[in-house]
Amino acid sequence: MRTFVVVCLLGLVAVTLARPESKYTSKYDNINLDEILANQRLLVPYLKCILEEGKCTPEGKELKSHIREALEEDCAKCTENQRKGTRKVLAHLINHEEGYWNRLKAKYDPESKYTAKHEQELRELKH
Repeated sequence: MRTFVVVCLLGLVAVTLARPESKYTSKYDNINLDEILANQRLLVPYLKCILEEGKCTPEGKELKSHIREALEEDCAKCTENQRKGTRKVLAHLINHEEGYWNRLKAKYDPESKYTAKHEQELRELKH
């Protein structure tokens, strides 16, 4: 019986190690970010959702559930489209929505451990 348990545990470890790293859902990858960023009426509700100051759409809930992990792991589970979209949104917030950007940093990265390394580069990237 002990051998069976050991074999099962080793099998589980092997399957876990062999599995490719999971990515965040790509269900919302085709959202028109330019339209949202250009329209305060669309943008502000997303920001309030993420700041836990307002209601969330399903895509807002999904985004909010992964923000801290994505920051800490440098978007390791992001699809390529999510990586590009994240840069676009962050550049817009840094360059055009400084108040919201500072509030988001205070909430999700108060010590600027993760945002500092990208902030200067994105500040120079004009959206």
